[in-house]
Amino acid sequence: MNAQQAWQATLGQLQMDMPKAAFDTWVRDARLISCEDGICTIGVNNAYARDWLADRLSSTVQRILSGILDKDIEVNFAVMQHGGEQTDAEAAPSVRKSNGGNGSTPAQSISSRLNRRYTFANFVVGPSNRLAHAACMAVAENPAQAYNPLFLYGGVGLGKTHLLQAIGNYCADQGLSVLYVSSEEFTNDLINAIRKHTTQAFREKYRRIDVLLIDDIQFIAGKESTQEEFFHTFNTLHGQDKQIVMTSDRPPKAMNTLEERLRSRFEWGLTADIQPPDFETRLAILRYKAERGNYVLDDSVLELIARRINSNIRELEGALTRVVAFANLRNMPITLDLVDAALADLLPRHVEVEPRSIIRTVADHFGITVERLLSRERSRRVAVPRQIAMYLLREEANLSLPQIGEMLGGRDHTTVMYGCDKVADLMERDVRLRRQVVSLRENLYGESSRLAV
Repeated sequence: MNAQQAWQATLGQLQMDMPKAAFDTWVRDARLISCEDGICTIGVNNAYARDWLADRLSSTVQRILSGILDKDIEVNFAVMQHGGEQTDAEAAPSVRKSNGGNGSTPAQSISSRLNRRYTFANFVVGPSNRLAHAACMAVAENPAQAYNPLFLYGGVGLGKTHLLQAIGNYCADQGLSVLYVSSEEFTNDLINAIRKHTTQAFREKYRRIDVLLIDDIQFIAGKESTQEEFFHTFNTLHGQDKQIVMTSDRPPKAMNTLEERLRSRFEWGLTADIQPPDFETRLAILRYKAERGNYVLDDSVLELIARRINSNIRELEGALTRVVAFANLRNMPITLDLVDAALADLLPRHVEVEPRSIIRTVADHFGITVERLLSRERSRRVAVPRQIAMYLLREEANLSLPQIGEMLGGRDHTTVMYGCDKVADLMERDVRLRRQVVSLRENLYGESSRLAV
């Protein structure tokens, strides 16, 4: 196992050991910058995270990494630039380099705030995000010509920031001046400018650019001075044919405390939403991440994770990392049972599925009647769906073999055992049948959830 794989395994172990809020706040975005001569340097986004980790987790991370790599490891923490490199001026004391007594650091170019990992090439497109992706591509290729402003909205962890920064990276590569900030940073810059009497410099920073990217714009709602300044910044940039792109967790019309003049401007261009990914998109994302991480996983494992994690991409990727870490730390192969064990606290079982619902759903899926499914007919058109029903009754309803046989027309338990084993075997070799079973499970749990509401 190389150092990067060891770090991913460490993240997975920390995710299992830490409270979710603490992990998401301090650890999730940490990256391994280097690991040479027994010293591993972990990059974080800011000095607060660096100090928090150094004070509270240094020995834990050192112990986990040393155990995985099977050698003594020293761990340091350092603040990264947004491009992913360590900054000398903000490194932890143990890795800080001397600058010859000069406290200054090289000026940071505007576009260096972008994370170079976020590109259009590594964004997985599906029905839930196709419009947003196409709009972002159009904006990147023709800034201020296609949609201006472009307003993206959707829930947490669905890819808004990825698309926003992909636009920035594309435009920066074309030589354009790009500024990427969060609405909180815009507010803080404004407050500091007023306090230090540098409002002119503030305005030059935000108005002498080609592309302005604002993340989480919803947080300016209700802040009178911030809205006033952003209103004039918006007007200046738009009037000069400069591109503006914003993201939010809600559409403009749902921002109740946003000034009407800003709401109307946010809707001048195109408003595109991003929905939670469907099963096929979740599966594609997992396959991409597994390939990038050099993880060798069966499709059945990826399909189980994709079926059970349906909230957002961030949690989906976190689940994959956790499964791999769980297997590495225990030196076990990744099986369906291991996935259940690794994600037990993240994946509570859905509401209980009614056995009769399984029979009805299978019959409907294959276009036959329930009566025909329960009959003695042995044609392949009926026998295969019947065996799949046996398998699902065993796996999802947890019925005994005699109970399943009784529900399916009074069949012997050995017949049921044969049917369950045959479907389990075919799922390892027959992609089409495995997809059918996965689809049936999706339908079953979706139906059960609706009935429980």
